[in-house]
Amino acid sequence: MKLWEKGYSIDSLVEQFTVGNDRELDLRLAIHDVKASMAHARMLKTIGILRIDELEQILKVFEDIIIEIESGSFTIGAEFEDIHSKLEHVLVDRLGETGKKIHTARSRNDQVLVDLHLYVKEEIVVLKQLMQSLFNRLLELGEAHQDKLMPGYTHMQIAMPSSFGLWFGSYAESLIDDVIMLKAAYQIADQNPLGSAAGYGSSFPINREMTTRELGFSTMKYNVVAAQMSRGKLEQTLSYAMASVGNSMSKLASDICIYMSQNFGFIQFPKEFTTGSSIMPHKQNPDVFELIRGKCNRIQNLPGEIALLINSLPSGYHRDFQLLKEPLFRAIDNLKEVLNVTEFMLRHIQVNKHIMEDELYRHAFSVEEVNKLVMDGMSFRDAYEKVGKDILNGNFKHSTQIQHSHTGSIHNPCFNEIRQKMRNLN
Repeated sequence: MKLWEKGYSIDSLVEQFTVGNDRELDLRLAIHDVKASMAHARMLKTIGILRIDELEQILKVFEDIIIEIESGSFTIGAEFEDIHSKLEHVLVDRLGETGKKIHTARSRNDQVLVDLHLYVKEEIVVLKQLMQSLFNRLLELGEAHQDKLMPGYTHMQIAMPSSFGLWFGSYAESLIDDVIMLKAAYQIADQNPLGSAAGYGSSFPINREMTTRELGFSTMKYNVVAAQMSRGKLEQTLSYAMASVGNSMSKLASDICIYMSQNFGFIQFPKEFTTGSSIMPHKQNPDVFELIRGKCNRIQNLPGEIALLINSLPSGYHRDFQLLKEPLFRAIDNLKEVLNVTEFMLRHIQVNKHIMEDELYRHAFSVEEVNKLVMDGMSFRDAYEKVGKDILNGNFKHSTQIQHSHTGSIHNPCFNEIRQKMRNLN
């Protein structure tokens, strides 16, 4: 069944190519399409298209379908083009002429738009919850290891003393920036496009304010053309936000892979959380974090993939938009998986609290020695030159006892302030 059928059959190859895997992808949107259709039906009753008994019959069928969807028994067979045609077929099959009224004053264009807006809102809430759990875990680790020193690096060269507290805390605060971007994406999604029909409105006296309230949107896309133009922009905005999260997670994964290696030995995990080699019996590989890094790098490519699909399109609907679903859904799934497994792995991380005692890191304290000389009255330039010459001549002496007290430093990492920043976003 196709909603645009006019008495002739489309070529099978054309049909296969144009439908693609939309049936499979649309299962993810099914619950949202039903709920949007229920709101649309209630609105149709208020403008005289549906009688009260017809509305009750339609709502009862949709309630039954929701039960099927939630139980996993709902399917979209090969005879249907998409979720929209399947739902209308069910209504017509069970209610006859009454079911044929559901598509009044709407198009598949605004149907899929409202489905995606509802879906994106729901998924952003889940992503933020997972990020909050990871944020909490990182700050807990930061507090637990606040005073344990580790080397800081610039240009991949030993630079200055840092701490595990700063390291964990830095990723916690980075997640705040990512949540800000997700919040912006949520605001884009929280606009009701239903009622824009094919992108140019309807001659029916529909009540878009009613469906906006019914579906829990805070506002609507008022201009019907602007509503249709949100297709693509919605996905692109979310992709930028997810790419930002992916950047944070990829960097964390890379740090962990490096710090786990025997050349560094800063951290480790129980052997049960690593994988082995088929020929090297000593190996305990960080495969989890390598896969996290790979998945997140693919997520960071999503904005570019979407841009290539939509950048040259004029206003109005184009079938190109169909190709946005698959990479977007995959990225959402991957990011949820990454956030969940990262938090799980970090529950078991073990840090080497004696790493800075290794002579390899003695020059990391050179800045501390420069600063001590400055505090004793020497100019910074002279102090820098003196310590530099001591290092070159093999006369450098240092202490591992340091005290950094300024805001955001080793001994004042501002965990409470970082927590409050995150709370302010909720």
